[in-house]
Amino acid sequence: MDDASAFTPVPSLDAVERLVARALDALLDLQKPDGHFVFELEADATIPSEFILLKHYLGEPEDLELERKIGVYLRRIQGEHGGWPLYHGGAFDISASVKAYFCLKMIGEPLDSPVMTRARAAIRANGGAMAVNVFTRIQLALYGDMAWSEIPVMPPEIIMLPRWFPITLGKMSYWARTVIVPLLVLQATQPLARNARGVHVPELFEDVTPVPRTSKGANLKKTWVTGFNALDWVLKALLPIWPKGLRKRAINRCRDWVVERLNGENGLGAIYPAIANSVMMFDVLGYAPDHPHRALARKSVENLLVIKEAEAYCQPCVSPVWDTALAAHSLMEAGGPLAEQRTLDALQWLKPLQVLDVKGDWAEVKPDVRPGGWAFQYRNDHYPDLDDTAVVVMAMDRAREWLGAGEAYDAAIDRGVEWTVGLQSKNGGWAAFDADNTYTYLNNIPFADHGALLDPPTVDVAARCVSMLAQLGERPETSPRLAAALRYLETEQEKDGSFWGRWGVNYVYGTWSALCAFNAAGLTGAAPVVRKAADWLIQIQNPDGGWGESCDSYDLAYKGYQPAHSTSSQTAWALLGLMAAGQLDHPAVAKGIAWLAGAQGEDGLWPEDHYTGGGFPRVFYLRYHGYRKFFPLWAAARYRNLKIANTPQVAFGM
Repeated sequence: MDDASAFTPVPSLDAVERLVARALDALLDLQKPDGHFVFELEADATIPSEFILLKHYLGEPEDLELERKIGVYLRRIQGEHGGWPLYHGGAFDISASVKAYFCLKMIGEPLDSPVMTRARAAIRANGGAMAVNVFTRIQLALYGDMAWSEIPVMPPEIIMLPRWFPITLGKMSYWARTVIVPLLVLQATQPLARNARGVHVPELFEDVTPVPRTSKGANLKKTWVTGFNALDWVLKALLPIWPKGLRKRAINRCRDWVVERLNGENGLGAIYPAIANSVMMFDVLGYAPDHPHRALARKSVENLLVIKEAEAYCQPCVSPVWDTALAAHSLMEAGGPLAEQRTLDALQWLKPLQVLDVKGDWAEVKPDVRPGGWAFQYRNDHYPDLDDTAVVVMAMDRAREWLGAGEAYDAAIDRGVEWTVGLQSKNGGWAAFDADNTYTYLNNIPFADHGALLDPPTVDVAARCVSMLAQLGERPETSPRLAAALRYLETEQEKDGSFWGRWGVNYVYGTWSALCAFNAAGLTGAAPVVRKAADWLIQIQNPDGGWGESCDSYDLAYKGYQPAHSTSSQTAWALLGLMAAGQLDHPAVAKGIAWLAGAQGEDGLWPEDHYTGGGFPRVFYLRYHGYRKFFPLWAAARYRNLKIANTPQVAFGM
């Protein structure tokens, strides 16, 4: 944007030190007594709306106060367009809006209120309830507001298919798998909600302006779409004559699959949609509310609620391992005796959460690899992820080298590395949960209109794994796996120099991740891939000195980076990326630090309403409430440390 040299001078090092001290105190105040950190993880209107509809589907006792608070939340986040967006300030989304409207009607919002009047008009103008995605259609079908024939068929027998078959659960991502398996039972049995209040939404089907339904998936091919639509037609035609014995065996297999992965009070897959579907599955199979399986699953839903004095909402999941590991990095960067001791407390909490005795679904592709990863949530043993594992390992390695932790983490680090390298994909990269989950043709099935069925390798996760290996001493000249990973990263660079970010918004996040990896692997700022990425970050700096990027950057019609108001987390990523590229003394870095100093609140933290976390591009975004608490601290402390050391070289993988 504007020339960075025109900005206000950077604060003095003393001022930066005060900034760091205030932010550090604020972060330490939020640490739990047992050493871990966990912050709210907010999505959109979908999850709290589904929670209310789940309660009424099950016919549970009324909780009017909780309903009232969720209503307050939904009204607050309604968009100016009358509907509900997928992220703060975002465009109207038909599926989120229909669910929010249904929820508000269920809890008694008057139909003639301004909230409902505006929402109804916006929904009708955008195609009405018939324009929603498959998962919302299923929600409507469970209440009898849409025919099951309007939903693509996914027969439960899919769970019995061998891996070589083109469409199997093993070829789908972990989150799709856990959501779909209990859903297969619901679709096969087609239950109806208790719905004691008798609430329906026929008005959302009337007087609509028709719009074509479109998939949000990438890599769509007309031939594949046509073929899968034909298959869906055939499956629906066969339903009346489907063998009942085969159907019963398939349903039992689905049930057993879910039971094996119940995951205690953390729930199936430790994510709300899968957990809610498992509760409804147990219900339709006749499990009483006090049956251990059903009660456990239902409790795991309750654990996701955030109930405040004035309002409430339901989280899609929780992120304690991710929050704790990233906070530990920030604490080590900030330094000082108290921060160092609190870091060791955090790592001590993380250590026993390493999954060492469960071979999860990832083992279907990599059966000879020993487990050794960390999950994102408190527990999710069947589904540890590479991103968390790499970040935890790097924190433990830094602690043993810089905090005198000695051999305390050696075994954990070795097993984490062993599992990580064991899940490297054939193209040299890493995905979040599986290896070689690249069956892009599956995005064309009618059921996958959300476009989030797969878990292919991505730059950000691959970069984290490269950073980990390089921080532990590997070099591309002597490590074929590291060399292959670097080649993968280089081939993924966009023409403008940026890198796409899968799990954070978006090109700023991906570019930060890649630059950290290149630095750790020994590539200097003179390397073309590094220089081009750093130049891009400098070019897109906002006039105020910060960085910001809209979730619209994920648009399928690739336009690259989409600018937005500066945010503390994205500014921190850009600064960390530029410092990793050797640009410590560039004016853009000075001005970014100045922006952080000016934006810091009196509480030592930074305000940030914008969503900078990625759930599923174009479908589901996340607001990590912790990002504004540790990333700006991390960036400012690193700037201070490098300036004091009088060296531009970042010594760590992140």
